[in-house]
Amino acid sequence: MKRTSKWLVLTGVLLIAAALLAACGGQKAEPTTAPATEPPATAASATEPPAPELTGDPIRGGKLYDNWMKTLGVDAPEGDQPLWKTQTTNTRSGKDTWRCKECHGWDYKGVEGAYGKGSHMTGFVGVAQVAGKDPNEILAALKTGDHDFSPYMDDQALTDLALFLSGYQFDASAFIDADKKAVGGDVANGQAIYEENCIDCHGPEGLSMNFADDSGPEYYGTIAIDNPLEFIHKARFGQPGFDKMPSLVDVGLSDSEYADLLAYAQTFPTSSPVTEGAHLYDNWIKAIGADDMTENQPLWATQTTNTRTGNDTWRCKECHGWDYLGKDGRYASGSHATGFPGIFAAKDKSAEELIAALKGENHDFSQYLGDAQLNALVAFIQQLQDMKPYINDDKTVNGDAEHGKTLFTSVCANCHGEDGTAIDFDDGEGVEYVGTVAADNPWEAFNKFAYGQPAAPMPAGINLGWSWQDIVDLLAYAQTLPTK
Repeated sequence: MKRTSKWLVLTGVLLIAAALLAACGGQKAEPTTAPATEPPATAASATEPPAPELTGDPIRGGKLYDNWMKTLGVDAPEGDQPLWKTQTTNTRSGKDTWRCKECHGWDYKGVEGAYGKGSHMTGFVGVAQVAGKDPNEILAALKTGDHDFSPYMDDQALTDLALFLSGYQFDASAFIDADKKAVGGDVANGQAIYEENCIDCHGPEGLSMNFADDSGPEYYGTIAIDNPLEFIHKARFGQPGFDKMPSLVDVGLSDSEYADLLAYAQTFPTSSPVTEGAHLYDNWIKAIGADDMTENQPLWATQTTNTRTGNDTWRCKECHGWDYLGKDGRYASGSHATGFPGIFAAKDKSAEELIAALKGENHDFSQYLGDAQLNALVAFIQQLQDMKPYINDDKTVNGDAEHGKTLFTSVCANCHGEDGTAIDFDDGEGVEYVGTVAADNPWEAFNKFAYGQPAAPMPAGINLGWSWQDIVDLLAYAQTLPTK
């Protein structure tokens, strides 16, 4: 009888393994049955002790499904996932081939779902078929053959993934139509959910963080509109590598409330010209992911005081300053001095005049930036703020540090740490923290706090609904933080 029970357990494992391996091998799993010669199970076999109940974190499992490398903070394995060579339709390579979602989709249905066509199509079936199965059997399948992830994830990570696959998959297709629009959602209730859980980081219109670069911005609303299945998965489980984002599964949302949140998110804008323009002003090469410039900007040859070369000569801020005043401001002297005028006086010019200047002789940026990006630069220039009421010549600021501390703790500390030293911006031998920048160059800090950082999902203060005084209050507090 004992042999019979073991055979049944093995059969269950093989069923799950067949399902998962078929999912990555492009074929549907066929039921596995015991040979006819094997005696049937009897009541006595029921006395066998059940497999141990797995314990773990299925929410973490959902993040592992999304991107286990980011979730665990590890490098991708070398080369493609072994089963990737069994398909030819998805041309991605390297780390993308190791992501569960790249084979099985955000809807978990693989070839039978959204990944049944398009650039993500592999022909692999989904993992929806293992929902409700014994997580012990799923765990065993995750250690089988060419689908063996045990060399890359420890047993607890694999357990978390198995628990997610067994009990936490969610079919969002019921409230998403063929045009990717939310169906039947209550926008008003979605707004209430957003304001309760998301607004502090994403801002009133979901524009505070750009998840892509400024050549193709991707905001909260962008994902909701372009890929609502991804939106729902991330809303449920959070973002890999960013533990501060809440899981709405943990919050306890009902199934219908995800439709409400999606319906509200799909009303959001998908562009933020002022902040995108600010990123371009700061460092457009970094902002759009452009190649390094091999020569200096043509006008650079007309000055001799600033000895920088290459990419630095193409940065708007390097000519016109963080205070926008050029030779009449902070860059009137020192290693950044060029003698070039600022752009603050141009803020009242028309869009047509500014576009003409951005396409002028030896100042023609249209060969590098598209119309949308040039218009974003114009939008940024037209709203420039005079920093003199806020920042003094001696680098002190006219802000309320106590209020600034509240802002820092609620938003900035999530990434920068309680004392602002969790991220070092210096790429040399020194250190450069939030406090360092705030103390040494408050004009630069003002810009970063207001508009965010090029090519990084740093929240933009103006898109969080902060006033200019709020930003100066934050700057006042930042000047109290460690500088080294």
